[in-house]
Amino acid sequence: MDDRHNEVLMGPLLLARGGVDRSGVHRGDEAWLKSAWADPATRVLLIGDGHTLVRRRNGAAELVFLSPADTPPGERYLLGVDTDGVTYFAVAVTTPLPTTLPASTPLPQGTEVAGAVQDVPDWADIAAEGLRMAGAALGDRDAGLLVNAVALEAWHSTHEHCPRCGARTTVVAGGHMRVCPDDGSQHFPRVDPAVIMLVHDGAGRCLLARGPRWPEGRLSVLAGFVEPGESLEQAVAREVLEEVGVTVATPRYLGSQPWPFPRSLMLGFFAEAVSTELVLDHDEIAEARWLTREELGAAVDSGDVRLPPGVSIARRLIETWYGSYLPGDA
Repeated sequence: MDDRHNEVLMGPLLLARGGVDRSGVHRGDEAWLKSAWADPATRVLLIGDGHTLVRRRNGAAELVFLSPADTPPGERYLLGVDTDGVTYFAVAVTTPLPTTLPASTPLPQGTEVAGAVQDVPDWADIAAEGLRMAGAALGDRDAGLLVNAVALEAWHSTHEHCPRCGARTTVVAGGHMRVCPDDGSQHFPRVDPAVIMLVHDGAGRCLLARGPRWPEGRLSVLAGFVEPGESLEQAVAREVLEEVGVTVATPRYLGSQPWPFPRSLMLGFFAEAVSTELVLDHDEIAEARWLTREELGAAVDSGDVRLPPGVSIARRLIETWYGSYLPGDA
């Protein structure tokens, strides 16, 4: 199989889904925000340390939403307005959400679970989960809402003070800006671009590697942050050369998805190797291997190689090159 003919990512990028209009036009309208919060039809998800309440049913996952009246205090982030007119907010809670809940504990009156308001559902199949655990099982709407909420919470939690003067900033614009009360400077949620690339030799082998802190057998593609003044294609070539000593040509963009751990945007590429000798930067790479499709399939089947989870763009890059879905950690 000619690797250069793989042009479409296999399967959806699971954290790049959505369905709710982010409604940027309303963020600066304090009267609209106040009215939306007062509307009992508004739905709120709690976000704490990247986790929210999730209900599991028959292998699928659904976010648990509260009404504004039942929501504890915390910073509010406008997530958007759905096509049915329902407004969604996230509220950052200051204490961690519980990881397990007794079945006898009632949810607050008026809690919505997966679109249906239930008066007093129990906690039997509800727990706190993060994107890595729940992201692949959530529907498009819920996945988009949770990615947005996780990213906003992560940024706000580390940008509480003005970088110019150190004063504590104020949350405005529905959680999409912070303003310094002393010098008036405005600060917006930050996104860090990172390239992630599957390197292949154009003749049936791909290059997978393991970071020094990863367990034995866990392999993935290469990745790295884009540096100031650098194009995406330059970043691909530089990162591959620095990490494994391989020169690549003609990086080809395939797709992107947010990776809010804490604030990355992963930009996926294929890159064909011009050289294949490996010279590892051992501060970044513990091992790297060239693998044929047959070798990769056999290693995954035997458990000798464990791939990134299905929620990651890395998994989609590997499976696109491989030509079909691979088992494990999906």
